[in-house]
Amino acid sequence: MVKILISTIYAFEPVIASATKISADRLYLLIDKKPDDKQKASIKMIQQSLGSVLEIKTVETEIYDIYEVAKETVKIIDILSDKDKIFIDITAGRKTKALGLLFGAYARGDRIQRIMYVKEETKQVMNLPKLTYSVTPGQIKIIEFLESHKIKTMADFASEIKISKSLLYQSIKDLKRMDIIEETSEGIKLTEYGRIVVL
Repeated sequence: MVKILISTIYAFEPVIASATKISADRLYLLIDKKPDDKQKASIKMIQQSLGSVLEIKTVETEIYDIYEVAKETVKIIDILSDKDKIFIDITAGRKTKALGLLFGAYARGDRIQRIMYVKEETKQVMNLPKLTYSVTPGQIKIIEFLESHKIKTMADFASEIKISKSLLYQSIKDLKRMDIIEETSEGIKLTEYGRIVVL
């Protein structure tokens, strides 16, 4: 069993606090594709402080693309062994990065041991709730269909997908309410959240 920490990074202190708290064996840092000097200095400090006791890997992501950060998080989780204990730290870094990491963790909620946030003033580690997306198999089918098809109208949708019209209309209503899909001038499409749900 290996303890894995996946973390956003800007300041180094929260990452060191959470890695120390869980006695991490491996650390994945979600860094910016073009890190600024402060982020570079924080990465260097973490490597100097923890590099001799744990394996450190960096994964580059865009700063403001929540979906991409969630997708990269899911990729990391999916390559890890089922025996690994996976911890998430959303403290450091831009809010968009933290949200992407959090949403990626929710997409694999059954694999996550703990989601953490380190209080700035005390460096105390707080546990955050582990949530999962609650969508039915029928709703997943609709979401996956929308991911790969352009649908202009509900009539088009009903004729192309292989589920009953009543189930389709009820599911569409529920998915709109959940902010997973939306009707736009271009047709029915997934929201950013909808794209994350099917990761």
